[in-house]
Amino acid sequence: MSQSNTAVAVDTPPAITPVRPVADRNTKARAGGQAATVTRLLPRPLLVTVIAVIVTTITVPLLYIVFASMNSDVEVARGAFFPTEFTLGNYTTIWKTLPLGLGLGNSIVIAGAVAVVAALLGIITAYVLVRFEFRGRLGILRGLIGLQSLPGTLLLLPVFVVFASAGNYLGVTVIGTGWGLFLAYLTFALPFSIWVMVTYLRGLPKELEEAARIDGASSVGVLFRIIFPLSWPGLVVAGVFSFLLGWNDVLFASVLTRPNTQTVAVVLQIFGASSEGGALPLYGQMMAASLVCAAPVVILYLVFQRFLVGGLTAGGVK
Repeated sequence: MSQSNTAVAVDTPPAITPVRPVADRNTKARAGGQAATVTRLLPRPLLVTVIAVIVTTITVPLLYIVFASMNSDVEVARGAFFPTEFTLGNYTTIWKTLPLGLGLGNSIVIAGAVAVVAALLGIITAYVLVRFEFRGRLGILRGLIGLQSLPGTLLLLPVFVVFASAGNYLGVTVIGTGWGLFLAYLTFALPFSIWVMVTYLRGLPKELEEAARIDGASSVGVLFRIIFPLSWPGLVVAGVFSFLLGWNDVLFASVLTRPNTQTVAVVLQIFGASSEGGALPLYGQMMAASLVCAAPVVILYLVFQRFLVGGLTAGGVK
């Protein structure tokens, strides 16, 4: 019995551990090196230099604005970069010097309404253009691109004439009202929002909509139950850029508003022009007001940063 057991133990072949060929490992190493070389556009020293230049170009002016807002007007007029004494007096004085609160309120209401309406109309229109076939569809899509190429300054006089004519013939006051400025901004924000949503909806799978239709959902039900929940990144991109259009505009807001409907951009423009004519320009207050007006936009980007990245890259990668 012992000899039999020994024979069986000897006859059993040992376990063989597979060894990866050296050639395969070298090939994969070369492939990885080539991939790393392809993805790096610039050599590391040059890349670090370019990044340092870009960061410096952005950081230095921003730091100057921050330091000037906490410095006195005399020191800023002398060209001092660092304040000799840090103070927050400019941030409390600007609320009494200029109607900053009224401008901020008007800008938030008008730009926020433009963002919401442009995003909602954009996704509804884009859904029709992407999922349905009808005559003139391609012409509308091409027209959206053409409308974005028109400069806003070229349309200032036609928009003003149309709004003034509406007041004369229809008896409706448009110029000087907040909703008139809202219509003007929506005219420019809507083509961009539609095109953003068209690009985004093209990347959504049609199988989800087909499954919903099999369950008995109508086109409106598919839009609100399937498309809307999946399109939040695209909606955020359209809304944020529409908000920025109304927030940063000075040209239309200065022509189509009155003192009680002026946006914060017009308030800053008037304050800067008036302070330049004085004996001592109020540079510190101007810098403080600029930072206060930029804060809502920065907060908006920080809140929706995740959706912005997903929405901007959704149409570029299939």
